[in-house]
Amino acid sequence: MQRRASKSGESGATRKGSFLVIGDWGWDPHAHGDNVRSSGCQKTIADAMLVKMRELKDVKFIVNVGDSFYPRGVKSKTDHQWDTKWRHMYDPELRSVPWYSVYGNHDYIGDPCACGSGPEECAQINSDISNLDFFYMPDLNWVQAHPELDLEVIGLDLNQYMWAYSNKTTSEYQCPFDCQYTKCDATCERNIKHRAIDGIKLFQERSVNSLAKNLVVFSHYPTDYFFSQPDFIKGLSDNSKHNITYFGGHRHNTDQTSTISTAPNTNWVVGGGGGWSCDGREQGFVVGEISQGGELYTYPVLVDPDACCKPLPHPRIPGFPWWKKCRNL
Repeated sequence: MQRRASKSGESGATRKGSFLVIGDWGWDPHAHGDNVRSSGCQKTIADAMLVKMRELKDVKFIVNVGDSFYPRGVKSKTDHQWDTKWRHMYDPELRSVPWYSVYGNHDYIGDPCACGSGPEECAQINSDISNLDFFYMPDLNWVQAHPELDLEVIGLDLNQYMWAYSNKTTSEYQCPFDCQYTKCDATCERNIKHRAIDGIKLFQERSVNSLAKNLVVFSHYPTDYFFSQPDFIKGLSDNSKHNITYFGGHRHNTDQTSTISTAPNTNWVVGGGGGWSCDGREQGFVVGEISQGGELYTYPVLVDPDACCKPLPHPRIPGFPWWKKCRNL
């Protein structure tokens, strides 16, 4: 189906508000090196976000699609990475609004959340929307209403589908393979599986019961990772009650061309310049603007790719599959 064209929004005087979207930004000097060789790309995008925020003057929140802390997440609220990879990288003005967040696969590895039985054990969980020292993530799957924008935000933990970068993955490998790097691979697999089930149920429930004109739905994964979940794609494509805009990350680029279409609705994959590598030359973030009439428009802000992406020092020849068989089939 034809994708709905994105276009820049209206002037601030005729706009309800706006938001920014970013993901895969937690660059680490000891765990990168393919073709993102410094934090310069992340900082370039952070600076562009600040310029855009000042231009818009009405940014209400920032959507963060995860993989915030490469390579193993944070262990607690006192982990130094909150400073080095977030607070010191993004201007206080950018952090003066809530950062709506979900877990990415890298965020799980060293976080107690992987092995814990509930959100109270998760280092990134924060249910106080006024506490801007951390992301706002009240649960692993969650909803935040914005009636003033005629909009509802839905954050989903869909890390169960990290295996789905290839449709050739056989059933014994269809599991969250990064659990093998945690202290509890079987428990981690079980937790993430049930969190994804809960997430899709939450999306289905809000699709039926929400009164908002617009649903902003996000997880760590782009829509092409959900080829095994056609009902979910169908739900994201249904505009009979809501205009649904979906954001994912994981693949380190910012585009609408590499994903499965959700037309007549809209979806994006969004990078942030700190991911494991550049997976394309479209590096930046996405802007959402809500008109006074309640229409949501999205468009990218891209930076100079040469400030971000360098040629790979060696060709990638990954084995397949390279991870262990699932513990919980």
